[in-house]
Amino acid sequence: MTTSPAPAPAPTTTRDRVVDAAVRLTIDVGWARVTMGRLADEVGVSRQTVYNEMGTKAGLAEAIIARELERFLGVVTLAFDEHPDDLVAAIREATRSVLELAQDNPLLHAVVSATHGADTELLPLLTTQSESLLVAAQGVVAERIAPYDVDLEPEQLDAAIDMVVRVVLSHVMQPSAPPATTADRLAWLAARVLRVRVG
Repeated sequence: MTTSPAPAPAPTTTRDRVVDAAVRLTIDVGWARVTMGRLADEVGVSRQTVYNEMGTKAGLAEAIIARELERFLGVVTLAFDEHPDDLVAAIREATRSVLELAQDNPLLHAVVSATHGADTELLPLLTTQSESLLVAAQGVVAERIAPYDVDLEPEQLDAAIDMVVRVVLSHVMQPSAPPATTADRLAWLAARVLRVRVG
């Protein structure tokens, strides 16, 4: 009996390689010391190629945050997939998964703690300039909540989703309890705000 060869990994684009290198450097030496020239050396391309892929360092910062957001929203999607008939359980699992991912995320730690003297465009993208991040997260949560039977008007539901996303983001940035505890608290709150119908 012959075994099929393992599928080849998806090809990595130059842009992906640049973002990967930027993440590694930010963790190792801090965002302030990440330059387009240094990234070019890391990736093995010309500095002009890095500029062509990313535009500016601010564009690079946005790409890094977008990459991390995609990872976080991936665990949210998985949590809802695992609880298709229990919205409160889905919110609890999504919250716990996001906060555990944040807890073990060296890039997030480097950004939030501003290690290595990192005067950075990254932190504002998670805080004072986080509107696009919030919109993306709210959109995913709204899409995943839609199939559930929730007794709220659309405007009320939008407000509830906004509340949940903002609370989770605040705990990502500054946790006040273990992930499981925060998840239980938010699930309790969500059950009351969302007025989930039972049966």
